[in-house]
Amino acid sequence: MSIHTPGRVAYTNARLLDPASGLDAKGALLTDGEIIIDVGPGLFAGGVPAGIETIDCGGACLAPGLVDMRVQLREPGEEHKETLLSAGHAAVAGGVTSMVCLPNTDPVIDDVATMEFVARRARKNGLTKVYPYGAVTKGLEGKELAEIGMLAEAGALAFTDGTVSIKNAQTMRRALAYAATFGLLIVQHAEEPTMAAGGVMNEGEMATRLGLSGISPAAEAIMLERDMRLVEITGGRYHAAHVATAEGVEIIRKAKAKGLAVTCDTAPPYFALNELAVGEYRTFAKLSPPLRSEDDRRAVVEGIKDGTIDIIASDHAPQDQDSKRLPFAQAAAGGVGLETLLAISLELYHNGHLPLLKLIERLTFAPAKLLGLKAGRLKAGAAADLVLFDPDKPWKVNPQAFHSKSKNTPFDARPVQGKVLRTIVDGRTVFVHD
Repeated sequence: MSIHTPGRVAYTNARLLDPASGLDAKGALLTDGEIIIDVGPGLFAGGVPAGIETIDCGGACLAPGLVDMRVQLREPGEEHKETLLSAGHAAVAGGVTSMVCLPNTDPVIDDVATMEFVARRARKNGLTKVYPYGAVTKGLEGKELAEIGMLAEAGALAFTDGTVSIKNAQTMRRALAYAATFGLLIVQHAEEPTMAAGGVMNEGEMATRLGLSGISPAAEAIMLERDMRLVEITGGRYHAAHVATAEGVEIIRKAKAKGLAVTCDTAPPYFALNELAVGEYRTFAKLSPPLRSEDDRRAVVEGIKDGTIDIIASDHAPQDQDSKRLPFAQAAAGGVGLETLLAISLELYHNGHLPLLKLIERLTFAPAKLLGLKAGRLKAGAAADLVLFDPDKPWKVNPQAFHSKSKNTPFDARPVQGKVLRTIVDGRTVFVHD
């Protein structure tokens, strides 16, 4: 695939959204090659000079491209579920211009060679920018620490054991303390594993009625409570992934009030769905952590509103049909999310929970800032990574139209509002809605 970067391009007649500066105004933006060189309400007031390619945005929203900090890519090792190329196409269709991939590939991203392989392959595709996490422990086994310092030098943005918790308290303490010496971030899947073992959905009346074993919401709370103590002891930087319970949100809220270096994210299923989506054993609604109660869902919305929850990530977890078309208890957990991230998140705006600029911040500037990425802002000198979207355009989620190799969305057939019209990476248009 030859990668051609255009010269000067003017994006006119746009609603500019830049959460970093608080800009929300009608205006224009000018790119030159890979970077933004000017942006603002008064730009091209007297018309665009000759020789500059012009794209009329038709009044649609022009924002920094989305920065998705939780994506499972499946390459290397499980290319039948997703590849860097298919995930790249899914991402740009969803307006995502930067994504950070979990290390739970095969082999695990716990050494420099595997990390460089992923980065090299992604660059070759010329689609969404891909950044890797490094594993906290070798082989994600929770025992021996990986070479955190070397992985950071080679480009790991942060460290996580992906979809498994670091269950040994002493190992977690060492990881936090070691990472703290480099100012690095540890990302935890907060779920006490012995409490979650064998569970397949939220513990409660519905699980009992369906005859399914439940996972108590306390599994999240117990792990978070433990980890908050360890953060206090070590002074480490800690991020809780996909927080899904009322108690979990409250624990993070209190830790922040104490001044601990703690942040967290959630994913669209946890503020847009509850355990009722499981319905009659619907495996596409089998996620990890599981969909929780309506009270939990509302608490997650409140957490996003008051800033306790810093970031919204897709939690993209592709599974093939063979892994999902099984009895509920045996089916694999996870849902694809790259192509629905913006549309489902916009429900928070349409339902009056967040102003549009605040919502875009949770999807762009906040994750970029946390991970030290020069992304998520519309300003001169920044990379020309942009998304043009119509926040009101209605459509229905149809997984068969997805670019992702896997079609396992919990939002199948959901009516949504908000469509990506165009995605630009390094000044190049990489997706146009037809």
